Amino acid sequence: MPQTRTVVVTGGLGRSGRWIADLLAAEEWRVVCVDTTHPGWEIDARENIDFRAADLTDRGEALDLLADLDPDAVVHWAALPSPTRHAGGRVFETNVLATYNVLVGAGRAGAQVAWASSESAYGFAFAEERRLPERLPIREANALRPEDPYGTSKVVGEEVAKMVTRRFDVPVASIRPSWIQYPGEYNCVEAREDLANGAGNFWSYVDVRDVAGLVAAALDADFSGHEPFHVAAADNYLETPIEDALEEFFGEVPDDCNVSGDDSALSVAKADEVLDWEPDHSWRDAVDEDVERPELVRK
Repeated sequence: MPQTRTVVVTGGLGRSGRWIADLLAAEEWRVVCVDTTHPGWEIDARENIDFRAADLTDRGEALDLLADLDPDAVVHWAALPSPTRHAGGRVFETNVLATYNVLVGAGRAGAQVAWASSESAYGFAFAEERRLPERLPIREANALRPEDPYGTSKVVGEEVAKMVTRRFDVPVASIRPSWIQYPGEYNCVEAREDLANGAGNFWSYVDVRDVAGLVAAALDADFSGHEPFHVAAADNYLETPIEDALEEFFGEVPDDCNVSGDDSALSVAKADEVLDWEPDHSWRDAVDEDVERPELVRK
């Protein structure tokens, strides 16, 4: 029998991290969820799932943990996710330190890496003044120009990822999710009542199940070096053509515009080409979908 592969999922107890851990466990990885807290020794963990508590901004804790676990793969999903919920300096320092420590630890272990970068790295989502890209759809080669501590932490994280691939010769996928939505709880649908609510990412979104699917695909893919990938739905969440929304909100569309109707502003062509991945879910079906949430421990 083939030996079970071990994957460390940081932030595995988080809202989206648990969907990733759940899918990888179902695909017969041995999943070790690392978070700031432990669910307790009295819990009955699901098969293939274990837990560790660590402060990943502490280099000693992070490196010791990864050295002890010696994983085949690392999914770094732990982060402070917004520049508006915490002080900007705390967001930046926490995310950069944790990313450096985890990715270097993964590199020392020779582990394949997928980690959560963000569409915010482009600088549109939290810009003081909304602006249009030079071209649509946005592709991974688009310039990274953040104006906020969260997006900037992700740009620095991608530079760390490039360093790790050069130093340790391990592949690293920097995954840039759009606005993550949950089945039966699609906040984007309510947000579209005001175009300003979604103008920062041009009304793009992604179902959490598709995020988990792309992470799994990245860990199974054969590529080298550092590669960024969008993970987004194939459509936008508007009920009007995107070109009309762009014209209404921005007063124009980019000169180089190849999106229309319900197209997403984020291209996922690279994920399709390199990872053989395509999104499966749309707000049209998922907005009212009743799906059991992943539980990492037995009730």
